[in-house]
Amino acid sequence: MKVFCGLGRLLTLVFCCVVLANQLVPFVHPLHLLVNLAAVLLLAIHLLEVLLCNRSLQGLPHPWRDRGRVLLFGVFHLQTIPAPAAPEASHA
Repeated sequence: MKVFCGLGRLLTLVFCCVVLANQLVPFVHPLHLLVNLAAVLLLAIHLLEVLLCNRSLQGLPHPWRDRGRVLLFGVFHLQTIPAPAAPEASHA
């Protein structure tokens, strides 16, 4: 699973570099619009992930850093966050 998350993070960074390159020197006509559309959709999905996982991110030592990483990497960062310990059931 670590390899999958690492590869996903790498591909996400490559996509961010492509989007930044597209902003500096726009690609050919139909491609630059599609790259911008994909970037906006990805950002919207990552914002939704931050909103849906906000409660679980609050209990972490550095919640703002983790929110930023979720905005950048999305689910690939969420998979690396350890699950909160479940409270033990008290048996009567």
